Amino acid sequence: MAEGPLALRPAAGCRWDLVAAGEVMLRLDPGDGRIATTRNFQVWEGGGEYNVARGLRRCFGLRTSVVTALADNPIGRLIEDLLLQGGVDISHLRWAPFDGIGRSVRNGLNFTERGFGARAALGCSDRANSATSQLQPGELPWGDIFGSEGARWFHTGGIFAGLSESTAAVAAEAMSAARQAGTTVSYDLNFRPSLWKAAGGAQRAVEVNRRLVAMTDVLFGNGDDFSSALGFDVADAGSTHAALDVESYGALLARVAAEFPSLKVIASSQRRVRSASRNHWGAICWAGGELYAHDMPDDLEILDRVGGGDSFASGLIYGLITEMPVDQALRYGVAHGALAMTTPGDTSMATLAEVARLVGGGSAWVLR
Repeated sequence: MAEGPLALRPAAGCRWDLVAAGEVMLRLDPGDGRIATTRNFQVWEGGGEYNVARGLRRCFGLRTSVVTALADNPIGRLIEDLLLQGGVDISHLRWAPFDGIGRSVRNGLNFTERGFGARAALGCSDRANSATSQLQPGELPWGDIFGSEGARWFHTGGIFAGLSESTAAVAAEAMSAARQAGTTVSYDLNFRPSLWKAAGGAQRAVEVNRRLVAMTDVLFGNGDDFSSALGFDVADAGSTHAALDVESYGALLARVAAEFPSLKVIASSQRRVRSASRNHWGAICWAGGELYAHDMPDDLEILDRVGGGDSFASGLIYGLITEMPVDQALRYGVAHGALAMTTPGDTSMATLAEVARLVGGGSAWVLR
């Protein structure tokens, strides 16, 4: 049994270090241009839960798998090809028959502008009736995934749970099976107003998320998430766009921990936006009654902010899985999130050596 806030399953008895459940969309990126005026898009794969698994696989070298679904058409096969390049196991990917025009099932699309200076990043999702949103309880082999295969860690979040009533039920089913198998469960609140707008709004989001967080060991979220997704008053803790007040924000995390006794770690990335291309970046973490905080010493120049929080989560998870002290694991999360925002696309292109170098105080001086 590992020392620290978590009791992780031994690696030797598990096929997977982490399994994630969530939707993987095709991101269409206009580069330096705008969605409404571009004539060319670059494509990437991305999804909040998947991004964590991919970061752990490609940057940190861990064994990860994703549970998701795609419509079986050329767009789905393109996403599959991108998944294969990402290195995350897709043996639990479910293919949904395509009806020819996407009337009954389709693949999610995510158009995203990076933003620059005074122009904010902009996202436009086109994901209703996606294959993943139609997953149902009882369809997926959670007993095999957490039992005969074995997983040390299971990760999902509020994006997957917000896709439909059935995916919220699937998330609960998976988390219950993981807990019964002794698998550590993490959940990223990742509140997206667009997902809940036609499904009961913030009130319904709070109902669903509170039920799922009650089955969670490690919780990720920012100030807005704790308010919109869990219903906490965060006025005294400021917002993600203001200066970080560690003392009052720590009090907020302690309140969350007191209300949800299953939680052993609560972590929040903190972004103070100077402009779309310049952010201050750091994080705060509550673990076992102790509070830890780490800020980057200088503002970050942002190329593409999408996926920074997911890469923070994968860096912190890597630190906890490898039994680092919590403060060191937090630094790995902050560094990985920072590096992920220096490259295009939702997913990390950083290497473990680059993360370790930044944690150790390395600069951006040219490496030859």
